[in-house]
Amino acid sequence: MPRQKKYPDELLDRGARMVADSGRPIAHVARDLGIHHESLRKWVRKAEADAGVRKDLLNTEEREELKALRGEVRELRRANDILKSASAFFAAELDPRRTKCCLPGSLSLRGRGLSPLTLHASRRLGADWGDARSLLVGIAVLLIAGL
Repeated sequence: MPRQKKYPDELLDRGARMVADSGRPIAHVARDLGIHHESLRKWVRKAEADAGVRKDLLNTEEREELKALRGEVRELRRANDILKSASAFFAAELDPRRTKCCLPGSLSLRGRGLSPLTLHASRRLGADWGDARSLLVGIAVLLIAGL
């Protein structure tokens, strides 16, 4: 749950307009409104970026897009981790001389150890460690369902 805002948006909007219109220092306007000068300063910078006055800062739309892209990257990395674990598992099944997986947090494949994420996925589906096909099907189902 996001943290509750200390000052309402309307008050900060009013302060940003006062700074832009009057040309007074941010600290003076903040003192008049009874808010902290850093809160008003950040709000003024955000308003300037949204208005296109400041090119060095991201506007609200760009910040939201960046947040969405970071979430997508996080999801894709998680899917890649599952696929790496599955490929290491099947490589060990094909080559019995291979005893260890090269993934972080993995255990010996002789004991059927996989990365913690794959272990969690297989437990959710009730996969049998002896049945490699059920593990592969389980991983595919999780990827399709969006984990």
